[in-house]
Amino acid sequence: MKNYTFLLLTICFLSLSSFKPDKPAYKLFDSQGKEVKYKKMIQQLSNAEVVLFGEYHNNPIAHWLELEVTKSLYDSMNGKLIMGAEMFEADNQLIIDEYLNDFISRDKFEAECRLWSNYDTDYEPLIRFAKDSAVNFVATNIPRRYASIVHKKGIDTLGKLSDEAKRFIAPLPIEFDPDSVLMAKMGGMMGKSPLLIAKAQAIKDATMGFFITKNFTAGHLFIHYNGSFHSDDNGGIRKYLQIYQPGIQMKTITTVSQDEIDKLSDEYLGKADYIICVPTDMTKTYVGMRR
Repeated sequence: MKNYTFLLLTICFLSLSSFKPDKPAYKLFDSQGKEVKYKKMIQQLSNAEVVLFGEYHNNPIAHWLELEVTKSLYDSMNGKLIMGAEMFEADNQLIIDEYLNDFISRDKFEAECRLWSNYDTDYEPLIRFAKDSAVNFVATNIPRRYASIVHKKGIDTLGKLSDEAKRFIAPLPIEFDPDSVLMAKMGGMMGKSPLLIAKAQAIKDATMGFFITKNFTAGHLFIHYNGSFHSDDNGGIRKYLQIYQPGIQMKTITTVSQDEIDKLSDEYLGKADYIICVPTDMTKTYVGMRR
């Protein structure tokens, strides 16, 4: 009887110890892979001047956290917040301003602003927060027609554009360093030259960095939303922020996915100051290429 009771208690203990009381949708880690609390992250981010939030474009957890982090930073900064995003092109700034200031309707704004196809689910909540909270929202990206020129004809062709067109691009020529990390990322993409695509990515990063610094106000915090590719590994936008405003204090967030999220994989260590780890089977806000 005693043996049976001991066996029963052992089975109960093992069952309880292996039972997970919840199934988290994400885990938050610091750059060294140590799990960190959301509140502590917000406290640290509040000490920065620029926060680059690197997302997976179709990941719902990243998009939800973008909004939640924005709300938290708005509160911690007592409203001294500026928002900006890769998903909006610099030549649409006037349209954004007119919408946020109630000069044009939502329908007019959405019809004219060349919005991404996942705008309604993923970026409209950010625009709505900016509008409701009277926060400036900056369109930071190079107009796609000019990025296309770089893809097809090379970056030097941008120098032939009119002065009016160049208002929506980082000052030319941009600094470009074809480092091995960037070239490796570009290798094999769309069957084109890695160097050509690297330069196309660089003009995007430079333009985003330029418009972040151009619209930054001392005493405020600028939170910028971009694909994680553009701010991971101490490169991309980060490099150009330091060029345009040396010494600017920045923090980065990135998004990664793993089958199991209890422990951060070594390959993601150091990618950003804070790493959002989501399960690989997380649902997507769209499938395939964004249009």
